[in-house]
Amino acid sequence: MDAAALPELIARYGGNLPRYTSYPTAASFTDAVGSPQVESWLAALPDSEPVSLYFHVPFCDELCRFCGCNTSVMRHDSGRSAYADLLRDELARVARLMGSTRTVRHVQFGGGTPTTLPPDALRALMRDVHALFRLEAGAELSMEMDPRHVPAPCPPLLGELGFNRISLGVQDLDPRVQEACGRLQSFEQTHDCISQVRAAGVSGVNIDLIYGLPYQSVESVARTARSIASLRPDRLAVFGYAHVPWKQKRQQLIPTQSLPGSAERLAQRAQMDVVLKQEGYVPVGLDHYALPADPLAQAARTGTLHRNFQGYTTDSCTALLGIGASAVSMLPQGFAQNVVSPAGYARALAAGPGLPVARGVARTAQDRQRGAIIERIMCDLGVDLGAQTADATADFAGELAAMAPFVRDGLVSLAGPVIRVTEKGRPFLRNVAAVFDTHRVGLAAQSGGGAAAGRFSSTL
Repeated sequence: MDAAALPELIARYGGNLPRYTSYPTAASFTDAVGSPQVESWLAALPDSEPVSLYFHVPFCDELCRFCGCNTSVMRHDSGRSAYADLLRDELARVARLMGSTRTVRHVQFGGGTPTTLPPDALRALMRDVHALFRLEAGAELSMEMDPRHVPAPCPPLLGELGFNRISLGVQDLDPRVQEACGRLQSFEQTHDCISQVRAAGVSGVNIDLIYGLPYQSVESVARTARSIASLRPDRLAVFGYAHVPWKQKRQQLIPTQSLPGSAERLAQRAQMDVVLKQEGYVPVGLDHYALPADPLAQAARTGTLHRNFQGYTTDSCTALLGIGASAVSMLPQGFAQNVVSPAGYARALAAGPGLPVARGVARTAQDRQRGAIIERIMCDLGVDLGAQTADATADFAGELAAMAPFVRDGLVSLAGPVIRVTEKGRPFLRNVAAVFDTHRVGLAAQSGGGAAAGRFSSTL
């Protein structure tokens, strides 16, 4: 990217926007959606419709300052086991509401650090998954792990339970950056964790890296990217650090003056892109990379890539059932989020036979149409609006006109109703997608702009 043009691009496209892991986004969730609505949505799912499961475990052994997740430190196994029992309770309620044994394509454990669940608790939970659902042949079972805290029994247990993918947070290997982030993690710890799980039969490895962290430089992120690529993970996610100290108090411990500006962040992102391509990885969507033979890269090539609350995925299910405190469910009729705090989640389950839903949003026909457009932009770097409506030039006249600045800046090419984001425009995918987001405009109008912007992370 031309360095001379960067200030103008930053001025034009900087700001705060959703990551578009759903549409409408979580900013549109309200308490108008609760357990009764979600119960009816689950009951309406066709018996033949496959589903995916996501379990949220909001516990860590220690907290990282940069983290924006809903998580806390849980010291006692008794508390972790009690929480696993709550997951089993909610899972049984969800299965009962659907009324038939459903096929499951993906099972993902996230958090937090879900491997903090005691082995017996994880075994019991997976027994329930197999008892209440039917796992599809070749189903993906994925577990997030912290390489700093890998109990000896953990890798063999994952192999025993059939997990075939792990996801590791690394973020950065530079000691000064790690110190500022409150996460000291050596290259050797990451290497050992990967070696142990691969020896246990877990073949797929994902690694998360972050740019825009305190004290990072173009040179330091390049060193980290090259070192991590030497471990040959199948997939990498390269996220821009979202500094939202008004939402996550722990981020207030990060000195603001240590954070790079937008131009430096873009330069760091570009350098990591160069390194990972040199190492044989192909870019996927906005911020992922995969080895060419990996199913994620194949999905990107064939136009079958998807995006949900877990990010880019090969999962084509229209129903993703979120289990646990703060977990989000995706259903054809809408989205719903559980009570956020573990204590509140427990109280909601104890209060009656319903689901522990706190808020959500129902989707209209227009939401589904625009959601499909936004997903294709985020996944394919483009969309044919003609596939969405009989008269795209009329129905999306305003959106097509809004592409003019992107075209002038070389970020987008336009051929009638066909929008294509260029390689130069890849970092600005969220900006292109936002053109089709009518909810964002409504939120900005309701709040005068400022409050709505504060709900989202920086685009650059």
